[in-house]
Amino acid sequence: MVKKIAVLVSGGGSNLQSIIDNMDTMNGEVTLVVSNRKNAYGLQRAMDANIEAVHISKDDQALIALLQEREIDLVVLAGYLAILSDEFISAFPNRIINIHPSLIPSFCGHGAYGIHVHEMALQRGVKVTGATVHFVSEVVDGGPIIIQEVCQIGDLKYASDIQERVLEIEHRILPKAIKLFCEDKLKVHQERVTIL
Repeated sequence: MVKKIAVLVSGGGSNLQSIIDNMDTMNGEVTLVVSNRKNAYGLQRAMDANIEAVHISKDDQALIALLQEREIDLVVLAGYLAILSDEFISAFPNRIINIHPSLIPSFCGHGAYGIHVHEMALQRGVKVTGATVHFVSEVVDGGPIIIQEVCQIGDLKYASDIQERVLEIEHRILPKAIKLFCEDKLKVHQERVTIL
């Protein structure tokens, strides 16, 4: 049975686009895109792909109700710049995944989002970074890790260049993680994810 996917975005939605572009490879379909910002370009990407696009500013109750009404199987945070309530997370246990632009547990948690993550990596002088797809828990960026991929950044001098390199990884591993979920190949046990 094809799984129904909702993608939550706050900005341009390039990760959303990578999911849309890979939908034919997975046993899932993006049926809903929600943004907490009414002018987010991600909403336009959804409309261009004939996907329902909805703006809900910051009302987790309304968001939960909408997702349940649409019978969503998987919620994907793709550049969604809002902290979800514990109530929201408990409504979809191990059914919410997030993409984070670092190798968790490095450069994550409160305040670690967008370009700030790459500025932290640059300031710390790390030679490698990457991206992580993880299940969402009540701890910010603290849920079980599904997939990580590494890239070298020792040759880069600007956070924007790191961001660009890491984004290439994000566009690869997020659709891959969604595909695994839709094929029921992810098992969570004691905060660890096994890929079946």
